[in-house]
Amino acid sequence: RWVSEKFIVEGLREFELFGEQPPGDSRRKTNEASSESIAVSPKRDTMSSFLPDSSCYELLTIIGRGFEDLMVVNLARYKPSGEYVTVRRVNLEACTNEMVTFLQGELHVSKLFNHPNIVPYKATFIADNELWVVTSFMAYGSAKDLICTHFMDGMSELAIAYILQGVLKALDYIHHMGYVHRSVKASHILISVDGKVYLSGLRSNLSMINHGQRLKVVHDFPKYSIKVLPWLSPEVLQQ
Repeated sequence: RWVSEKFIVEGLREFELFGEQPPGDSRRKTNEASSESIAVSPKRDTMSSFLPDSSCYELLTIIGRGFEDLMVVNLARYKPSGEYVTVRRVNLEACTNEMVTFLQGELHVSKLFNHPNIVPYKATFIADNELWVVTSFMAYGSAKDLICTHFMDGMSELAIAYILQGVLKALDYIHHMGYVHRSVKASHILISVDGKVYLSGLRSNLSMINHGQRLKVVHDFPKYSIKVLPWLSPEVLQQ
């Protein structure tokens, strides 16, 4: 718990949400941060920095499952550098054509998006009839993990504010790109070892652009997302 609180406090200090601040300075910096959220993001690690070769990755423990139990998530070590990463492996032979198309949409979105608060994909490739997706290892896991293991009585308002700041920046970027996320929940909010907040769950993203026009309403339910039902808004459920 101490370690978890430590990274949150450090993050809050960085964003001047914790401790003393000069009068008026906090509001100015908050406004500046908001306006910068749509600006061109710094160039993040490209996929070419991680080789698309399964022999370069040492699969360690299983840390999760998903996608109708067709996906296994492993903690892995990237052998050339020794860096720990997360590897998602999807059994393509067990997938329907619709599922494969769904996964292709996720990969398209991952290449399209470039924002410091959206999980970057390090590499994607096919290995032995499996789709491998390599991403950074998030040492603190998800917000759900933190709540279940360290903050059973609930997080402080400052901790929530810090985490939500990263989530809202990611959503602001996604909306300006013409997409809606549709799967914002605690398990899709990831936190790295240095306390950075990332939004994942790109599979459920939906484009609001059709024939060059931005749609005001879409009638499309996220496929393979039964577990997301508790987080959907009433107006979506009424459809």
